[in-house]
Amino acid sequence: MNTISTALAHGGTQGVYAHTSKTLNCDMIFAVFVPPQARETSCPVLWYLSGLTCTHANVMDKGEYRRMAAELGLIIVCPDTSPRGEPVADETDNWQMGKGAGFYLDATQEPWSKHFQMYTYITEELPALISENFNADITRQGIFGHSMGGHGALTIALKNPESFKSCSAFAPIVNPMTSDWSIPALEKYLGSDQTAWRQYDACALVEDGARFPEFLIDQGAADGFLENGLKPWLFEKAVEGTGIDLQLNMRDGYDHSYFFISTFMDDHLRWHAERLK
Repeated sequence: MNTISTALAHGGTQGVYAHTSKTLNCDMIFAVFVPPQARETSCPVLWYLSGLTCTHANVMDKGEYRRMAAELGLIIVCPDTSPRGEPVADETDNWQMGKGAGFYLDATQEPWSKHFQMYTYITEELPALISENFNADITRQGIFGHSMGGHGALTIALKNPESFKSCSAFAPIVNPMTSDWSIPALEKYLGSDQTAWRQYDACALVEDGARFPEFLIDQGAADGFLENGLKPWLFEKAVEGTGIDLQLNMRDGYDHSYFFISTFMDDHLRWHAERLK
């Protein structure tokens, strides 16, 4: 692991780091905020997964998480959204596919399968790297994200309830099998057999028996992607009668942007901290 930059923030350290990923077969960049408490004791880890077209930098620059993370003693890890680099397959004229659009899945179809193994990267390789290089209590992990990253957070938590103690999302794609911006990507990454898609769809996972204790979702009611892409009411329906506790907050007037995310970031950090004690 190589350090690209570090900066003091709210008594903690905001760092940007690079490493060569064996899972993704390319070099990757990620950001980590380490709170001041980590100088004395190991701290819980909260993963933030970003949305389509984003990198590690979007939430780092605009998410406004450091003050509260420092107060609560949370390590915040911000991975990239996909593999990067010259050899990595891409569709340069399609922002919903390829670089910046990994969908947090393990691709099975060529040419994507060589590099696009984001599910394994987020659940196995990067946690091991964080545990090795930071004063992190990996037994206390939470995960959250935005849009495509919200989809990733929900599906990863549902598939790994033994690894994560909390999960929340901002405007997640809850049912990518029916969403305009994810159906073509799922077919290209996973093939035409939709049974393979179900393991990366939060609604389908719940229907197929996956369980996680509770979720917090914030959704802007003025989000332009609400009707065709996000559809939180489908997840609300999916969890009915399952024992899964869902707190879905529809926020009047808010859109899909980081103005929305930063407004409710403190709420999510406090929510996770309560569950990561």
